[in-house]
Amino acid sequence: MKVLVIGGGAREHALCRSLSLDPDVTALYCAPGNAGIAEVAELRPVDQLDGAAVAALATELGADLVVVGPEAPLVAGVADAVRAAGVPVFGPSKEAAQLEGSKAFAKDVMAAAGVPTARSYVCTTPAEIDEALDAFGAPYVVKDDGLAAGKGVVVTDDVEAARAHALACNRVVIEEYLDGPEVSLFAICDGTTVLPLRPAQDFKRALDGDEGPNTGGMGAYSPLPWADPKLVDEVLQTVLQPTVDELRRRGTPFSGLLYAGLAITSRGVRVIEFNARFGDPETQVVLARLKTPLAGVLLNSANGTLADQAPLSWSDDAAVTVVVASHNYPDTPRTGDPIEGLDEIAEQDAPHAYVLHAGTKRDGDAIVSAGGRVLSVTATGSDLAEARERAYAAVGRIRLDGSQHRTDIALKAAGA
Repeated sequence: MKVLVIGGGAREHALCRSLSLDPDVTALYCAPGNAGIAEVAELRPVDQLDGAAVAALATELGADLVVVGPEAPLVAGVADAVRAAGVPVFGPSKEAAQLEGSKAFAKDVMAAAGVPTARSYVCTTPAEIDEALDAFGAPYVVKDDGLAAGKGVVVTDDVEAARAHALACNRVVIEEYLDGPEVSLFAICDGTTVLPLRPAQDFKRALDGDEGPNTGGMGAYSPLPWADPKLVDEVLQTVLQPTVDELRRRGTPFSGLLYAGLAITSRGVRVIEFNARFGDPETQVVLARLKTPLAGVLLNSANGTLADQAPLSWSDDAAVTVVVASHNYPDTPRTGDPIEGLDEIAEQDAPHAYVLHAGTKRDGDAIVSAGGRVLSVTATGSDLAEARERAYAAVGRIRLDGSQHRTDIALKAAGA
């Protein structure tokens, strides 16, 4: 099977790493990729938002499967263009991807499907914003209705900060604050069948102790030793399957990766948000534990044959990923700094720890930073404590001027 992965972040590196280990994959391409992905896949240039260009590349390569990684190409309709060219594609249509592309659309789908979520208001005027903020009180939760690369949400006790964020958006969703720990649960879907993966937890705040600004994610771990063993089945029955059923009823079947961001509240499970693709950095730890070869599962999703998929096989090992970010992230990051220590990790920490590249590029013989989140250092172990130890030992080998990372990823869970 020839597989083309679209994207160039750590999520796509994790996907390419898993696909490169799949015996059914005979050729693996990634467009545009990054310096790390180049070690496991052949890179091709492409404008990943240009559906016609992606479809043409897939046809030129003779791809048997296209995997669209990031949300922006999905919302732009890239998967539709690839499907129209007759190539199987893992990723939802433009219409179905509105589940992530528009918070208001997602709320409407959840209401119709009876999916438990936070009470909310959709606001477009200053008066509506003030009314919604007054109705819920602190902590204020304000979400940009459109895509914002994981950074469109403000949660604050400061009403003026909440109002300023809301006014900076064309349309916002203001909702009640959900208490309790957060869980990310992925499910592979083919429009009808829903196949949940194992849950993970990520860390959105930039600093230790969940302090600092929201980011795209600073680390993640799986499994969740504190979670109810029945959680996945409950979410499948009350959230994932009803959502997929509702989208099919509307004539916009969801085929691809449905990501449910959940809060385990005192009143039960509530959906915080949906995404229409693998989450980053949770993908890094979930795929680290998946033993079933990945390509066939994704192809079954693309072909609508997920009901024929054998049960997934999982490792009992735990996985932890720690994001190494560049100076000044999540504000405008500094780029172009050389990254050293990667060879040492490959020599001394593999196979239990490895580096997935996010914002990197090759500059001559050097690999340099090229984005905010630069690397996802991922490790496995017999439990979370061992996986943490291995991950942070590898992080300690990385030399990137001005870089930052959290030191408490999975710390509480490892002691659970």
